[in-house]
Amino acid sequence: MGKQDSSYGLLLKIREGGNFSLWEVVLLTWQLTYPVVVSQVAFILMRLIDSKMIGSLGANGSASIGLVESTMWLFGGIGANFSAGFCVLVSHLLGANRKEDAHKVLKQSFVVMGLLSLMLCVLGVCISSFLPMWLGADRELYGDSSAYFRIFSLTIPVMYINALCVGMLKSSGEVKIPSVLSVLMCFLNVVFNFLMIYPSRSVSILGCSIHVFGMGWGVKGAAWGTTLASVVVTLLMFYFLYFKSKDLCISGEKGSFLPTWKVFKEATRIGLPMCLQHFMICPVQILIMSIVAPMGACSIAAHSFSITIESICYMPGFGVREAATTLVGQSIGASRIDLMKKFAYTSLALGISIMTLMGGVMYLFAPELIAFLTPVEEIRLLGVEILRIEAFAEPFFGASIVSFGVYVGLGSAIIPTIMQLFSNWGVRLSLSYLFGSFWGLKGVWIAMCLELIFRGILFLIPFFGKGWKRVIGKRDVKKISL
Repeated sequence: MGKQDSSYGLLLKIREGGNFSLWEVVLLTWQLTYPVVVSQVAFILMRLIDSKMIGSLGANGSASIGLVESTMWLFGGIGANFSAGFCVLVSHLLGANRKEDAHKVLKQSFVVMGLLSLMLCVLGVCISSFLPMWLGADRELYGDSSAYFRIFSLTIPVMYINALCVGMLKSSGEVKIPSVLSVLMCFLNVVFNFLMIYPSRSVSILGCSIHVFGMGWGVKGAAWGTTLASVVVTLLMFYFLYFKSKDLCISGEKGSFLPTWKVFKEATRIGLPMCLQHFMICPVQILIMSIVAPMGACSIAAHSFSITIESICYMPGFGVREAATTLVGQSIGASRIDLMKKFAYTSLALGISIMTLMGGVMYLFAPELIAFLTPVEEIRLLGVEILRIEAFAEPFFGASIVSFGVYVGLGSAIIPTIMQLFSNWGVRLSLSYLFGSFWGLKGVWIAMCLELIFRGILFLIPFFGKGWKRVIGKRDVKKISL
């Protein structure tokens, strides 16, 4: 039996009430984690290459994209978080052996996410011309920043359907296909960017001069490269979900795709708090960028590049989080509370360990990492300083990331939403304003470090003692009427 079949067999044991040894708990957690972690690491490596390409455009080119990254995260995250409500509901239904109802939810989710993405696409295009001015950037950044965000906005429908397909596949325990396709998207992004950012030119390879085609679109080329990569991979992701999935293949099935109130209500019970949480936290990132923006193009670029490098740490943590959401969700669907707790604690231990290790890597190799992205010495010096500050917070960030996945798997999205809002608005933003006014960009990152430590501790508290009772609640998935 191969690893793919082994993990699927263990998932079936959850649904069928089979007994799990400690080794099987650890094994299944790892089998659902490592493909995602590998894809996340590949994503980061490709993103570093992508950022290096953009960095070659100079400080203004890098700053033009960095300026709107927080707003892009706001728009992109709304879809990912809202779709999570449908994905978690499907995970619960599969755990309860209600495959027909899971298919019903899947069909309706395509329509809901399609409509939501179209609305945000139109909104993004409408505000793109004004966004750099609202963020307080220098006038010389307006043109490229606006164009980059406008092209991103046109891609939102594709991004949302991709996020839905990825979430659905992972909720059923099929993690390898979305992981491989995510790596493919990173590779295609680099290839398309290479062709679209730079102009046609001659390069010397082993003494031979070779003509390389290029569009020479600069910042706009980076946006179009990402768009084309997203379209290709989304089509493949949809194919594997719709036609090939073990649990969620709906090709040839009869039944309406029109949303019903019962399904929408159950999905939004989870997805809406997550979406609102993301919507309320993203303004914090945008406001922090508004603190950084007046510090100049070098500070904006250092801030943006350092966030990219920090992803080396937290992306693997998100891989563990996705495994935790799937395993906890299916265990809850099967009404197996003790097994759910085992998966939760195993995921937390794994996530914290990985991010502690990666935090050490980030601290030790900060000079080499930031030097890879930019040739500008001032950006390098700023980047190394703030990355080494942030490295100390990574174990706590790992705790909060994986804890959030456990909460979502339980269907208890309100608890982490309240904690996230309090931590970001009450701690991160206020300290960023205070410390930033005294110590500049370094002060902003000290504030971010302290907030992540506070958040990690806050998220772990409910998992000890009697806190479990409040987190789990009394819902019986098997009795939900759809």
